[in-house]
Amino acid sequence: MIDSLEDSSKTAPRNVVILGATGSIGSSALEVIRKHPDALRLVGASAHTRIDELAAIQREFSVENLAYNEGSAEELRRACLGEPTITAGTEGLISLATLELADVILVALVGTAGLEPTLAAIRAKKTIALANKEVLVMAGKFVMQAAKENGVEILPVDSEHNALFQCLEATQNPAEDVASLVLTASGGAFRDLPLEDLKNVTVSEALKHPNWEMGPKVTIDSATMANKGLEIIEAHWLYGFSAEQIEVTTHTESIVHSLIKFQDGSVLAQLCPPSMTFPIQYCLLYPQRRESVQPTLDFKQPFSLNFRAVDFQRYPCLELAYSALRQGGIGPTVFNAANEIAVEAFVAGQIAFLEISTVIQKTMKAIVPADPSSLSDVLDADKRAREIAASFIPIQTC
Repeated sequence: MIDSLEDSSKTAPRNVVILGATGSIGSSALEVIRKHPDALRLVGASAHTRIDELAAIQREFSVENLAYNEGSAEELRRACLGEPTITAGTEGLISLATLELADVILVALVGTAGLEPTLAAIRAKKTIALANKEVLVMAGKFVMQAAKENGVEILPVDSEHNALFQCLEATQNPAEDVASLVLTASGGAFRDLPLEDLKNVTVSEALKHPNWEMGPKVTIDSATMANKGLEIIEAHWLYGFSAEQIEVTTHTESIVHSLIKFQDGSVLAQLCPPSMTFPIQYCLLYPQRRESVQPTLDFKQPFSLNFRAVDFQRYPCLELAYSALRQGGIGPTVFNAANEIAVEAFVAGQIAFLEISTVIQKTMKAIVPADPSSLSDVLDADKRAREIAASFIPIQTC
């Protein structure tokens, strides 16, 4: 477990590595580090293709270790100050994840790219601030087992799971005291659109989230509520609750991020404005609390909190995620892989918005659920699901 920062005048800054430093999560994490330079120091950062932005981060924070996926190492080096260590590809991510001087590894990579670096960081006994749903959705069994064996703490960055983490700290016996977990969902870009109009929505419309500023994949997942489906599966692995004990409610303001219902009928919630700086700061400074990057809720001003039941007809991806969790085994892996392929096809204009769930459903029906005995089995299932999902995407001709 990472050391407390209760007396920052006597404690060295906590060394942070950000895998995915140029994305939306990475950008919010940099805001937190700027706010608390005495407590946090950026020692490693990676980018997929935005090497100009990565170089700017290196110059601002004097980062000594960099990794990139696509581009020129020489071009990156010329844009940096000093002589940082530069690595590439998956090996580069793993080198950052296992960096000897690092204390906390913030995994903000998109999709399956986060799996191997996360497992490597766990084996290196680094504290994990996890902002990648797919890592637990695909391989929760193996990730949580590795974390337990290595005595590693996984701190959830997703606002919903971070909220659950904070709420669950109120009880020492979650399995006995908690009746259910309640994840809140904004409803995404089309939450109030008539159902008959969903067949005609565009990619640009799907990317206009009413509350959050997120990457394109997550924003579209919010519109289908596939993101909430992934979060249900993630919550299962983080906290050990069954599908029947994990609820979802639509909360349009995105101020209440999750709730827990106790056996005695009490409900405990975590609230903050819809900015990822709040959960990221909680993870990077845990267990200490400090002044926030952005202003918090002002109870001198009136505001409303509204909740309503989820419309599964509007969000079929959510029901498919529940089904995948109940299937167990490779079911969640198949759901995640099919969703990624379907979203890519939607963005590319190959399928309509409503066909995202159709591709997922067909892929899940085509693969018999099985219990993976190794990580290799998970990766094989992921590959097979992607191939099958792709076979349901119409081939476009010129």
